[in-house]
Amino acid sequence: MLVNFFQGLKDAGVPVTPRELLDLLKAMEARLAFADMDDFYFLSRTVLVKDEKYFDRFDRAFGLHFRDLEGLDDIIEAMIPEDWLRSEFMKQLSQEERDKIESLGGLEKLIEEFKKRLDEQKKRHQGGNKWIGTGGTSPFGQEGYHPEGIRVGPNGKNQRAVKVWDRRDFRNLDDSVELGTRNIKVAMRRLRKFARTGAADELDLDDTISSTARNAGYLDIKMVPERHNAVKVLLFLDVGGSMDPHVRVCEELFSAARSEFKHLEHFYFHNFLYESVWRNNVRRHAQRTPLLDVMHKYGHDYKVVIVGDASMSPYEIVQPGGSVEHWNDEPGQVWLQRLRNTYEKCIWINPTHQEDWQYTQSIGITRQLMEDQMYPLTLDGLEQGMSFLSK
Repeated sequence: MLVNFFQGLKDAGVPVTPRELLDLLKAMEARLAFADMDDFYFLSRTVLVKDEKYFDRFDRAFGLHFRDLEGLDDIIEAMIPEDWLRSEFMKQLSQEERDKIESLGGLEKLIEEFKKRLDEQKKRHQGGNKWIGTGGTSPFGQEGYHPEGIRVGPNGKNQRAVKVWDRRDFRNLDDSVELGTRNIKVAMRRLRKFARTGAADELDLDDTISSTARNAGYLDIKMVPERHNAVKVLLFLDVGGSMDPHVRVCEELFSAARSEFKHLEHFYFHNFLYESVWRNNVRRHAQRTPLLDVMHKYGHDYKVVIVGDASMSPYEIVQPGGSVEHWNDEPGQVWLQRLRNTYEKCIWINPTHQEDWQYTQSIGITRQLMEDQMYPLTLDGLEQGMSFLSK
């Protein structure tokens, strides 16, 4: 059964290997998961999935393979005599609980009545003392109270139900959909180069222990500078116009970048890079920074990240005077090429859906100018972009 499950994961695009399958088999032999679908789900996901971006693919493959099973309990019940199961179940109850069950007519009567009311009920019910629902004092439902009842759903408050009827739903994640500041940070951590500079204000525990031992037990505290990401990043952000629908995700990207990179410089532009950029959008007409000054001030070791949808008239890229806001003596493509000649590592992050890129001529021109180093603003796209910058 697990061989077919393993093949199903590979077909779904989850990068699993035979080594991981063998590890799962060993874990099951050690009974880390036994006769419980939830335990097996979490165990297999922990062993087989090495990156959280594949959780959604794993869940789909898991559901497809085990769709005909409500749980491993069904298999056990089919293998073990029903009378034995019921007697073992009754042994777990106190005398008081047995008496309460008998007051309703016994366990058989309780289950039979539950099925009858489930067939009769046509809508959701809240409160009350008869129908299946939430709250109330009906023997059937959730978050109510009845000592001889059947709980429907997980995590009841009173924990006094005879049987739990539960539906399992597994969460879907997708590296092309969910971003969020935390996930963007995770993707950006591929671009790291640690160094220790500045004041020595962090305890070096290993050196302190060694020095103290060499000093005949007299405490010899050693301090080191804080360890931080030494990567330097120049971030250029397109604002206004067609970028307005992407404001939220760009804010998340900007917030994550400021958190991850100690050496981060950011500037804004509109549609395409020209002879000047700015830091403050409110004062962008009065306080601009020449792009040449940026290239002279920040060294060649900076990594350049340009964020924009690259959606505009082609004239804004290839013609003098193409800018919609001012007269530019030189085309935008000239300034982009100068930037790329100055900095060895440069990428373009595009927030529009990648499948739509082919329909916009300006995106095609920009990709060509970037030598195809354009990536979608998704977790997978960010990881690819950070991987290129880190080489």
